[in-house]
Amino acid sequence: MNKSQQRGRTASRTPQGTERSQARRAELIATGKELFADTSYDALSMDDIARQAGVAKGLIYYYFTNKRGYYLAIIEDAVAELVARAGSTHDLPPAERLRHTVDGYLRYAQHHQAAYRAIVTGGVGFDAEVLAIRARVRTRLLTTIARGVWDREDLPPLARTALTGWLSGVEGVTLDWIEERELPRETVVSLLVRGLGDTLRLIEEYEPDCPAPPRPPL
Repeated sequence: MNKSQQRGRTASRTPQGTERSQARRAELIATGKELFADTSYDALSMDDIARQAGVAKGLIYYYFTNKRGYYLAIIEDAVAELVARAGSTHDLPPAERLRHTVDGYLRYAQHHQAAYRAIVTGGVGFDAEVLAIRARVRTRLLTTIARGVWDREDLPPLARTALTGWLSGVEGVTLDWIEERELPRETVVSLLVRGLGDTLRLIEEYEPDCPAPPRPPL
């Protein structure tokens, strides 16, 4: 490591240096989202990424180690945004909370299609780390639903299995919707919320401690 790199690493440990470092990293991730939205992973080299970002290639290596690390960081950031948007239900009643969660999920998929596809399809081939990210986002979404419906985070096995089945259907419907663009988002929201309500009532039959919210008025 040369003296310039040492000074840079030392400065990044100060509060001001940390803030600058975090801001720079966030900028690179935002640029990466745009790049990977239009171009496949394999088609982008580190030179391409550095040129589009307007930075030296070494800076990307500094923050992310390599292209794969950069891509995984972008997916992780996309996951955090997806879960935050889906889960920002505040103090809404349970039925409205569920609709808000589904609508937030679809809005994210609609406006970040490349990132969404990477999250739910495993990204680069069968990359184990990307698949692990997908598993984490599913867990966090299931926790968001459980908290919104039952005010709890622990799920009985049957409830977890049933909701996982519903979420798998959500992923398939969402992928088809953003590809075909034939239905308004509000229609897809209603379709998925109706399916979730049916799933919750089925869960209640087997797990009385997990009551379904009242049916929304038609």
